[in-house]
Amino acid sequence: MSKRARCGVCLRAQSACICQWVRAVDAEAALLVLQHPLEVGNAKNSARLLHLCVSGSALAVGETFDAAELDALLHAEGRTPVLLYPETEGDAALPAPPPFVPMPARELRLVVLDATWRKSRKMLYLNPLLQRLPRLALLDVAPSGYRIRKAHAPHQLSSFEAATLALAQLEGNPGKFRILFDAFAGFVEQQAAFMPHARPT
Repeated sequence: MSKRARCGVCLRAQSACICQWVRAVDAEAALLVLQHPLEVGNAKNSARLLHLCVSGSALAVGETFDAAELDALLHAEGRTPVLLYPETEGDAALPAPPPFVPMPARELRLVVLDATWRKSRKMLYLNPLLQRLPRLALLDVAPSGYRIRKAHAPHQLSSFEAATLALAQLEGNPGKFRILFDAFAGFVEQQAAFMPHARPT
């Protein structure tokens, strides 16, 4: 597919454009998505849609980031960054993260690693600044609706689902973000149409 046939917004082929699912939401917490390079061209990847939906969000692609550039992204506008990532207890190669101190969402920047589990761990290992961030744990996680991609457990979420839940949790306003789950459901249906084995029976 030539570059001329690609959407200039979602960066996908025009025949697979996902712009119809963009639903703009103004989150109080800022959002920073750090995307592994292998995810950029993946048709099932939802991070671009997430970035387009959350107003003012930032998306940076890389595995190892320049420390100064990453620090600027993390602390832009004087916000306090918090990493959406499960605890890694018993991992001697990683220092224990500082505790997350709850504060108003408007003072926070939610940092999301968009990668497979293995690649997200590598990103964490390769970027010491990320290791030093407090971590946010999701509460009341429902089974994922991301049926177009294999998961090892029902509660393993896509980056889109996890980030949306986290933003709602930080803001204490789940209803505000329900529109994003509706958009995600449409996105999944669209992708499933190209994958017969992913369609519901």
